[in-house]
Amino acid sequence: MKQAYIKLHIALILAGFTGIFGKLITLNAALISWYRLFFSAIIMLLFFAFKGKFVAIKNSSKLKISFTGLLLGIHWILFYGSIKYSNVSVGVVCFALSGFFNAILGPVINRRKLSVQELLLSSLTLCGIGLIFGMDASYRTGIVLGVFSSIFSALYTLYSECIVNDYDSPTFMLWQMSGGCIGLTALMPLVLWVWPVKSLLPSAADLEWLLILAVFCTVLLYFLINNALKKIPSFTVSLTFNLEPLYTILLAVVIFKEGREFTAGFYCGLILIVSSLLFQMYRVKRLNARN
Repeated sequence: MKQAYIKLHIALILAGFTGIFGKLITLNAALISWYRLFFSAIIMLLFFAFKGKFVAIKNSSKLKISFTGLLLGIHWILFYGSIKYSNVSVGVVCFALSGFFNAILGPVINRRKLSVQELLLSSLTLCGIGLIFGMDASYRTGIVLGVFSSIFSALYTLYSECIVNDYDSPTFMLWQMSGGCIGLTALMPLVLWVWPVKSLLPSAADLEWLLILAVFCTVLLYFLINNALKKIPSFTVSLTFNLEPLYTILLAVVIFKEGREFTAGFYCGLILIVSSLLFQMYRVKRLNARN
């Protein structure tokens, strides 16, 4: 369990950079997401080619895993769209709502009782988010995209939790990224009709950022998350990632000079978010001790 938490928090640090890449890369949200999946799938194929052995799984299993990849791709499009229509801070703050949606959607998907404790903890996070960042009406489109991004993030985590234990992590990653890329390719005509672009190809600078994003903030990041999900409940994973906005906002202030003033409200919000995470970790520890 301790190793799972360590992996989860390494993943959290890597995740803090994903919003930054969304600002650095000049491509639109859909193309960033497609190239991220494409390069990640290529990396996983090279991994298995170097390893010299592919693990055979049923076609039905490939479809199940691919579905999680498609959910991930849609989440990325909405996440980067939120950043493009507002700024990095808005995008990542809205993303922190995934813990709230996990608490609501989890009982429906996993057919379990609604947890009052999970709702209370996620509500604590909501209060913290509200204190950290006042939802400016001028960022309305970015906020809406960010909210839907958090919904798909919660769906991705919940569906992955249901099936990830049945496969080794590299095999899961291979079909998740390649299946997600194929699924997103099928949706791209519609997405590009909504968000038209002049060119589909990245610049040399964008290509460098995309490769770094794929290697460290996708393959390594989701490898760690998938391993953590084998030991840690999906709600805990979602709640832990509520800390991602704090890392990303700090990076955005340093790199893009977004001018975030750290008022008393910011620190109060930080305390609420961290408290919700600590309460959940204590809750999971007690549950494990009983079992």
